[in-house]
Formats: sequence, structure tokens, C-alpha cells
Amino acid sequence: MSAPATAPPTEGAPVPFFINGKEVHPERRFKVVAPATGEVVHESASASEADVRAAIDTAADAFRTWKKALPSVRRNILLKAAEVMERRKEELGGYMMIETGCPRQWADFNVDAAKELILDVAGRVATLDGSLPTTRDAGTGAMVINEPFGVVLAIAPWNAPYILGVRSILFPIGAGNAAILKGSELCPRTMWGLCSVFHEAGLPDGVLNLLFHEPANAAAITQMLIADPQIKKINFTGSTIVGRIIGRLAGEHLKPVLLELGGKAPAIVWEDADLDNAAVQCALGAFLNSGQICMSTERILVHKAVRAAFEAKLTSAIDHIFGGQKDAPVLINSVGVTKNKKLVEDALAKGASLLYGDLAAQESTPTRMRPIVVSGATTDMDIYKTESFGPTVSLYEIETEEEALRIANDTEYGLSSAVFTEDLRRGLRFAKEIETGAVHINSMSVHDESALPHGGAKASGYGRFNAGLGLSEWVRTKTITFKL
Repeated sequence: MSAPATAPPTEGAPVPFFINGKEVHPERRFKVVAPATGEVVHESASASEADVRAAIDTAADAFRTWKKALPSVRRNILLKAAEVMERRKEELGGYMMIETGCPRQWADFNVDAAKELILDVAGRVATLDGSLPTTRDAGTGAMVINEPFGVVLAIAPWNAPYILGVRSILFPIGAGNAAILKGSELCPRTMWGLCSVFHEAGLPDGVLNLLFHEPANAAAITQMLIADPQIKKINFTGSTIVGRIIGRLAGEHLKPVLLELGGKAPAIVWEDADLDNAAVQCALGAFLNSGQICMSTERILVHKAVRAAFEAKLTSAIDHIFGGQKDAPVLINSVGVTKNKKLVEDALAKGASLLYGDLAAQESTPTRMRPIVVSGATTDMDIYKTESFGPTVSLYEIETEEEALRIANDTEYGLSSAVFTEDLRRGLRFAKEIETGAVHINSMSVHDESALPHGGAKASGYGRFNAGLGLSEWVRTKTITFKL
């Protein structure tokens, strides 16, 4: 049973798949709960092995034609998708607010950033070229061409679903691949909305397929997708724990994979920093989207000479930006709240103090939590090593560059970081030594734009999204020689 790809959903109706450009409504479903209220808002289709098989075969068939599409054809479809996304901004943002509990500002930012990504890639699809190298034999010519891989499996999370969802499929499709998006079970309507944008823009049937599954089937469905010989490359954005599993499965089948995983971003506040700017940027970096961003600032390393002044400015900035709300911000589930409270409790039990927040505050639902800042954190506390992925941040006092770098790098993660100093030379010294995929001088650790490569080091993953590097990730070279 199918319906037009862009038909507006009936309120409360089950969320379907997209296979071969059509909506698919299987009998198997699971419930989707709104984290802000704890209520079931709708159901979602849940994939069976037959659904997975249909999506793979459809994508493989579509790839044979799509790989031959002229860059101008792909460009025009992407430009149209950006138009559709802008026109449907309020609708799309509404899906995200209901399913993830985020405020309108974060939802609108997601839609706007996703649209900009689409526009940027639309302008780059014609830039993938080859070369004509000189061979050692004067009678032999050679060319090196770029070819898309084939069918790409994209797995994207719930915390920034339009940005990360678009990124996971946009670059592969722009480079001529077909894609299967395995959407998050926490926000299926949101990812249905994303895929419907591309179908409304005229993307050929089968080039982009969408599947969901209930949590209990995650291992079986993911393993089936990765193992299938028609899936040629995988990209995964999510936790490091799951990323290790994805990487292992891909390795068993000798398939390339791009992983963008967790983080424990440090922010170094040096003694010559503009403390007003540093305080605002650290507050934003730590507590945007309730800290549920892989690039969120989780450790603030403050120079001893300015610690007291900075702490006062930080608490003031948090009050100004995030205070005054009747209801506390929403996390995706109560598990995140419990985890963050345990991290803080452990730190307090080991000698830290609360600089900001009330750990005992009673909120209207168990999925809500206000910002908390732990001062005087030390290396023996769980919060030192563990990614909180929530509204907590810890402060550490430092006095030398060597000490700052030692703490900044003393983590398995390496996605993003920030440095605050008025001495650019010092800032660049820090930037060269911090083991992360990005360092932002005098700006928050949360930063991702289409013109810049994005990805991590160490357990934060490997490979790069965005910019020209993002497209080159989704083609492979082929060498052709010929006798003259």
C-alpha cells in the first residue's frame, strides 16, 4: 500500500518508510513517545528483513541510472530541495520539536543549516573531476576518473536530525550514489519529513530510501544491511559505543566507513582572554540543546589568575541565556537525566562543588534538567572521563600551557575544542597540539558549517563530512590506461 511521497501526514498517523519513491506502511510498528510529555504521539513503521531486502534491491537498481545523471541534473534537484525545505520550514520544525522535545529555535536552526548544506553541495557537484597523468611509457596514455561507490548506508541520530540526516545522505547522493537512510527510531516523522523534501524536489525513485526499526531489532537489521554485498560504503553518526560495532561489522566485510562519534570537548580559558566573550561562548557551547551535541563543551580549563572572575561571568551568562524558563529544558529521555545527575553526585562526593544549578530540583517531567556547573573537578571523578551528553560541564584550574594541553588531551575523544586568548600565537600553539578534528579560537566548541571539513580524531571517529572533502569521501578512483 502506498501514498504520494509528499502527502501531508494525518495527525497521529503511523510514520511510513520510503522505498522506491513510495510510502510503505507495513503492519509491524512501534510507538513513538514525545520526551516533553511522556505521551505516545504516533507509531512508526518497523522494518522486517523483507523491507530491508526491498530497499537494498531498489537502491541498487536506481544507482545504475543515477550514476549517469549529469552534474547539472543532480544540482538542479538539490537546489529544488533547498527551496522545498525553506517553504516547509515551520512544518519540518514542528516534527522535530514534538519528537525530540527541543525548542523552536533549535529546530529552526536545524532546518536552516540543512538547507545551507544542500545549497553548498549543489554548487559543488560539478567539481568532482579526474586527471590525465603522464605515464612512464610514451606510447601509453592514462586517465584517472572518479566513480561513485554504489549504494551507501547512512545512519543518522536524533539530536540534530535535519543537519545530521541531510549530511548523511546529501554528499553520497550528490556524488552519484544511491542511499538508504536508517533513521532514528526516536524521531521517525522528522526523518520522514527530510526524505519527503528530496522526493518532492524530483529525486528519482529509489535513489533515496528510508527505513526505521524498533530498538529490539537494531542489531539484526544493521548487520543485514552492512553485510549485503550491494551496500558499498557506510556512514554513521552517533555514540562511540555503537560506532565501534559499526566499524567492526564493516571491517568484517571489508567495507569503507565514515564515523562521526562522541566527544568530550575542552575549552581553554587563558589569563588574557576576553572573559565576557569566553563566558558566553562556554555557556552556549555547554548547554545548547541541553548539551546533547557531540561537540558540546564538557570541560572548561581556566587559568588560575582569572578563575574567580570567569566563574562569576559564566554563571551570569548562563542565567542570561538559559535562566528564567518556567520549565526546564527537555532531554531525549530520562536516562540522560539520570546519567548526568550521577556524574555530578560522584564529583560532589569526591570534593567538587556546585558553581551553578540545583541537583535536587524537582522538574515537571523526569526528562527535564537545568544547567549544572561543577567547580573544582579532578581527574579521579567520573565526570572527567565520561561523555555526559547532557547539561553538565566541569571546571578545572590550570596554570601552564603544558598542564592545559595534558588535560585537554587526556581523553579517548577528539572531536572539537575551543581556546580563548587574545594572543593569536598562543591560540595557534594550542590549536596545533590539541588532539581534535577542530579547534575554535575565541568561539564555542559547537561549530559545523558546509565549507569546512568536519570529523574527529581518536575515538571520535574518522573520515570527514562537508566541503570538497565531503564529496571526495563518496567516490573512488579508477585508473584506465590505453595504448596510443
